[in-house]
Amino acid sequence: MPKFTKMPYNWLMGANTKYKDSVFTFLFSDPDILRELYCALEGVTLPDDVQVTINTLRDVLFLDRINDISFEIDGKLVVLIEHQSTINPNMALRLLMYIARVYEKIIGDRNIYASRPVIIPRPEFFVLYNGLSPFPDEQTLKLSDVFEKTCSLGLPEKESPALELVVKIININQGKNERLVRKCRTLAGYSAFVAKVREFEKECGDRTEALKRAVIYCRDNDILKEFLEKNGTEVMNMLTTEWNWEDAKQVWFEEGREEGIEITARNALAKGLPVDMIQEITGLDMETIMSLETVNN
Repeated sequence: MPKFTKMPYNWLMGANTKYKDSVFTFLFSDPDILRELYCALEGVTLPDDVQVTINTLRDVLFLDRINDISFEIDGKLVVLIEHQSTINPNMALRLLMYIARVYEKIIGDRNIYASRPVIIPRPEFFVLYNGLSPFPDEQTLKLSDVFEKTCSLGLPEKESPALELVVKIININQGKNERLVRKCRTLAGYSAFVAKVREFEKECGDRTEALKRAVIYCRDNDILKEFLEKNGTEVMNMLTTEWNWEDAKQVWFEEGREEGIEITARNALAKGLPVDMIQEITGLDMETIMSLETVNN
């Protein structure tokens, strides 16, 4: 079982850091845990000394916050995304834009115009879904699913497009993909912890209290015990921010009009989300957000 170490934690609400880790990246940003997870995803067994190199982008928001991990292992570049919202059909397109940035980082100052080929790791894409909407155990999305049809002028449509990207979406909610979670104790623990938070929130109606109960329950029942003993407070703050953020975005999407954006900003301010995060979500300028903060106060 991988050992958990105390990780730096300096992005609590109110901090000036623009990009926020999620509990997912906090937990899985460890080479040993990633090796265990990758073996479970691929159904393989690798020696403990196989190198895992993490190269997650720190300056790109894939889904409004850093909830992605990219790493290299045995010539493969693996991108893992944790996703709590409803899966949308543009996932493969988003990943295409994302992977271009990752390759740019990996290549660095190597000359792509030189006569020798620049060798790059083979990509693989996984989305680990733990949202509330019903979703099958697994689903595959392809970039070609969103290609425009070429039938209006009678142009031939080739079977294999010149550009393709395939992403496997895996439901990691508790009770789903049991074969997978049996092979990765950390993933099983994470799914169980999230399920307990939701169960306790349904019982007591208070998210903070539900988080406290879930941390205590999981520690007492050997679910992510070591991780929660060392990082329980940080995990609570992270999940509070993450889930409040999801609530705020949902208001915006449901309103679908200009006042809905201001409602989102007000709610986010009331819940203590950082101003730069609110600006990223809503697109409002800083002056408008600060005026809404004054009204809230």
